[in-house]
Amino acid sequence: MKENIKHFSTLSEYMDYLMLPSPEHPMLSVLTAADEGFLPCPRQSSPPISHDCYSISLKKIIHGELNYGRTKYDFTNGALICMAPRQVMQWDDRVAMDQRGFSINFHEDFLKGTELAHQIKKYGFFSYAINEALHLSPREEKQMESIVAHIEIEYHNNQDEFSKDIIISHLSTLLKYANRFYERQFINRKEMSHDLLTQFNQELERYHAAGLLEQQGVPSIEQIADQMSVSQRYLSDTLKKETGKTTTEHIQLFLIDAAKDILLEPNKSISEVAYELGFEYPQYFSRLFKKRAGLSPSAFREKYSAN
Repeated sequence: MKENIKHFSTLSEYMDYLMLPSPEHPMLSVLTAADEGFLPCPRQSSPPISHDCYSISLKKIIHGELNYGRTKYDFTNGALICMAPRQVMQWDDRVAMDQRGFSINFHEDFLKGTELAHQIKKYGFFSYAINEALHLSPREEKQMESIVAHIEIEYHNNQDEFSKDIIISHLSTLLKYANRFYERQFINRKEMSHDLLTQFNQELERYHAAGLLEQQGVPSIEQIADQMSVSQRYLSDTLKKETGKTTTEHIQLFLIDAAKDILLEPNKSISEVAYELGFEYPQYFSRLFKKRAGLSPSAFREKYSAN
């Protein structure tokens, strides 16, 4: 039975649930370590919840696990955590956090009519699971905190016709820096990225060896990512960054490589090979094979069976 997820449609409801101060703006909340009584989250535990808000937080978990999406992560380094609307999160009473950092929460409607409303959807880190949070260097933390300080000043000022534009501008700058730092994190993860590709191929091999290609068809990228305990967006971004190929291309290359072995079995027709590899239509398999291998399945069989 699927566990019910409590959803908060307004920022005020969400902040009240977290036992944090009520927002000064109906669609924006800015909290920093300098705010009296601010804690990352006074609520000790929570069942699965979701909301219609974006969240950008610099937090440090001293101990315990935080669930975000389908993964658990236990970390003790300061990390920038970006959450998107309608993502599911939960935590238990074993989680303890220190009081440093900041937390900016804003309803998705706060961005309506702005360029950032479109740009924010292009930032892959909002789709990442919690164990793919951005780990900042001390210098990077200071840069982020400096921008947040400007946002906080404007947040506490009396609102006027310029306030929202100024805050949106600072938010845009904050996210551009986050994107830069994520790019740095990807560059520093070459070995990890290689391991990720190895795991990706091993998962495809396991799926193929179990006969699941023929039984259930080609797995989706989401299915593979779930088995690897990473988010689909993180998997796609990392493989693209390090190999220049998309996850779809990697799946296709795996299938074509597997097809080459099966095609050398003379007792199987081209259609049987296609069905064994999860293709619903043999014609599509033949077109894809020719595109990737440079010759048709029958031509490949004829060429290499003779050798």
